[in-house]
Amino acid sequence: MILSQFELIERATEAIGVTYWPMIEFEADDALASAARKLSANPNVSQILICTPDKDLAQCVKEQRVVCFDRRKGVIIDEAGVSSKYGIYPESIPDWLALVGDRSDGIPGISGWGKKSAATILFHYKHLEQIPKRPDELVVQVRGAQRLIQNLYNNWKSAQLYRELATLRTDVQLDVKLKKIKWKGVPKTLFKELCLELEELDLLKLVKNWVE
Repeated sequence: MILSQFELIERATEAIGVTYWPMIEFEADDALASAARKLSANPNVSQILICTPDKDLAQCVKEQRVVCFDRRKGVIIDEAGVSSKYGIYPESIPDWLALVGDRSDGIPGISGWGKKSAATILFHYKHLEQIPKRPDELVVQVRGAQRLIQNLYNNWKSAQLYRELATLRTDVQLDVKLKKIKWKGVPKTLFKELCLELEELDLLKLVKNWVE
């Protein structure tokens, strides 16, 4: 059902003058992460705004240069915002998701690990490999430390797999030239044709920025 809607979604996106990147091998989040990485290196770009509240995309946040925008709450989440919301740095998001899990991506997490315990440990150690194998070596205090460490290293391969699944690709080949992706307005002909086809002529009244 969703697959059958892709063609219409792509046509609608093109009809409002917005760039899209059709792909099969990679997911949309990988495209967003790759575009953010490439554009953040462009001196002509002042800020990259990723419009999503999704937890996994918080790993892309970089200071105030790459930020996430939660449209429903009207909140911009920069690096300080990620630390405030999740208790960790953006680079630790995949490790955190590996421990606590992520239902939306089918990641079950490691038994016993909750958001607070994972954040407390990863705020200090940042990545799974840096977490001590002995609970008495932890320099932070968490409840049930012995059980947490035991569960992590008893399920070490699973934890690594979960982190891999939670880590977004940033090497997707995309055309992110500013001249090409800059929004110039709504293409008049394309948009009118689509409105006629969908019998939604009232949409024409909403457009103020036309381009031929």
